[in-house]
Amino acid sequence: MLDDLTLPVPLSARAGSFTLRSAVPDDLDALMALLSDDPISAARGDVAAAGDREAYAGALLAIVEDPANALLVVVDVTGSVVGTMQLTRIPGMARRGSTRLLVEAVRVSPALRSSGIGSAMMRWATDVAAPALGASLVQLTSDAARAHHADNCARGRMRSCRQRGQNRGLTGGRRRPGRATPGRTGTGWRSGRGTGTAQPGRQRRH
Repeated sequence: MLDDLTLPVPLSARAGSFTLRSAVPDDLDALMALLSDDPISAARGDVAAAGDREAYAGALLAIVEDPANALLVVVDVTGSVVGTMQLTRIPGMARRGSTRLLVEAVRVSPALRSSGIGSAMMRWATDVAAPALGASLVQLTSDAARAHHADNCARGRMRSCRQRGQNRGLTGGRRRPGRATPGRTGTGWRSGRGTGTAQPGRQRRH
C-alpha cells in the first residue's frame, strides 16, 4: 500500500459522483468481474473462473501488502465497484534520481465506459497521486491490442496515445518518439519545474 496517498477521495465524472478508495479483500469478486468484462483481458484468460479465485486473492493480498503498490477501486453511491487501477512507485537513477508512478490495469464497468470515469482516475493520478508520492513522471501502460486505453484515450483526453506498442513522452507540449515495448503501449506525463506539462495543481491536456 502506498501510505503517502490520502484515501478515500471523491471523484467526479460525467456519469455522476463516485469515490476512489483502496481495494479490500471483499472487492475480489467485483475486480474479477471487471477483468472478465474486458475482451482483451478475457482473451488472456481472465474469465472470472471459480478455480482462479485463489490466485486472484493471493495477488490482491500481495499488492495490498506491498509498500510500493496500491490497488484502487472506484465505487458508486451504492458502494458497487465500477472501476479499478493499479499504481506502482518506481525509483530510478535517470533524470537525477527521479521517481516514476506507473498506472496500469485500468478498468471501467462496461455500462459506464466513455462516461469520464477513466479520465477522472487519470486526472487524480497525475494531479494528486504523483505529487504526493514525489513522482516526476507518470506512465500509463496498456495492451497494444486495446482500441482505447480504458476510457483515458477517449474524448481527446490523451491525444498522444497510440495503440501500436509505441511509448511516448511529452515535453513542453511537443511529441517526441520513445522506445517501443512489444505488446504494450505507454504514455508519459512529466511533472515538476522545467520537465513539461504535468506540474502539480495544473490541469494537463494530452
